[in-house]
Amino acid sequence: MRGMPRLPSLRPRSLSGLILLGFAFVALPLLLGLFSAAIEMRNLAGASERLVLNGVAATQYTQALVRQVASLERTVRLYQIIQRPALLETFNQNRDLLVETLDGFSRLPGDPEREEVIDRMRDEIALLSRNLDAGAPSSVASAVRQFTQLSKDAGRLSNLAGSQTDRELKQLQKETGQARRRLYWQALALVPVTLTLIVVVAAFLARPINQIDAAISNIGHGQLSEPVAVRGPSDLEALGRQLEWLRVRLTEITEERNRFLRHMSHELKTPLANIREGTELLLEGAVGSLGPEQREVAGILRDNSLRLQRLIENLLSFSEWQANRSALEVSEFRLQPLVKSAIETYQLPINAHRLRLDLQVEDLSLHADRSKLKLILDNLISNAVKFTPDGGTITVRARLDDQRRMVLDVADTGPGIPVDERARIFEAFYQGATPQGGLVRGTGIGLSVVQEFVHAHEGTVEILDGEFPGAHFQVRLPVERVG
Repeated sequence: MRGMPRLPSLRPRSLSGLILLGFAFVALPLLLGLFSAAIEMRNLAGASERLVLNGVAATQYTQALVRQVASLERTVRLYQIIQRPALLETFNQNRDLLVETLDGFSRLPGDPEREEVIDRMRDEIALLSRNLDAGAPSSVASAVRQFTQLSKDAGRLSNLAGSQTDRELKQLQKETGQARRRLYWQALALVPVTLTLIVVVAAFLARPINQIDAAISNIGHGQLSEPVAVRGPSDLEALGRQLEWLRVRLTEITEERNRFLRHMSHELKTPLANIREGTELLLEGAVGSLGPEQREVAGILRDNSLRLQRLIENLLSFSEWQANRSALEVSEFRLQPLVKSAIETYQLPINAHRLRLDLQVEDLSLHADRSKLKLILDNLISNAVKFTPDGGTITVRARLDDQRRMVLDVADTGPGIPVDERARIFEAFYQGATPQGGLVRGTGIGLSVVQEFVHAHEGTVEILDGEFPGAHFQVRLPVERVG
């Protein structure tokens, strides 16, 4: 609604604020647990303090009662023998002190039975006073006999105080056990709660970081189609916007490069076709017979024009694949005719360099993109022909493994691939330091095209060692339909 102020967002605006908020959430249940434990300990400490104070006070009162009753009895017995007013005055003082002790004792928490005993002792003391005030020998004798019950009541109060202390002590022990169990269950409950909060906070913290990590990984691997979107603190969102700008810029540069490759490749195809046609006419004798040296030069022109054609086809395939990642055109076909067709393309350089072919290709039926598999074979065989010395051997094998995947091996007896170059051999436009034969240097995208098209078929390509002295490429592709 227009005019209403926007409520401030509670989400932290920076990564440090988010981390602090996460720590606060994780520490909250722990603080609640500590607060609850502090309350329990305070209650137990208060109960213990009351028990000690009441127990000490009750003990002091009962001891005082016993002493005061004994002192009062001695005074009365002496008064029975020597009836002096001073003894009666001493009796009154001790009586008042005993009554004061009973009043203090009654103020302590206790059970109804103890109150009954205290009230009975008050009545007995009052009756004792009346008997002494009467002054008659019989009354004094009756007062002396009253001390038997008074002493029993004082001892009864001592026993009741001890029993009450024992009961309160047992109750305190019971409450202590209950508090210990409550704290134990609270601790058990806090563990999953704290772990859950840690997981939630960690996931909340990790989400923008994982988004940035995935974006950097995609950009590093050349996967530029997915936009970079980072949700989280403002500083991480700003970093995500920078990565998105970088992705867009790299996409534009890639498109410009692929557009340049396509245009240059198409521009080169027309004059190259004319060169090939002219070379073929020369070799066929259309303009007259050629001498041995002239025919050799024409053959060199034809071989290198064929190599240029393959390089241009690789450039076109690579740029087209990078531009739109077009879907595979899957069809069913036989493998042996495809391999023979790929080898026939290189028959002239194979014969010229006296290379020997070791073909062990099973007649498999595949569901794949025939044109892309043809380019895979062309590039692997071209690579083998290029690096195999005169009189060497090129091995092409194809079989079906236990997982119903086609295993294609292309190997040679050349110098092989140095270990330090293998990590980059499948990168586009990378050219190793190993010298290449022929007059035309490669573009460095042949093996990149192989890897791209193998991965498009959900297959794998790797370099093996041990069986052959030169390079050994092994491709594994699913036989069944892909996609």
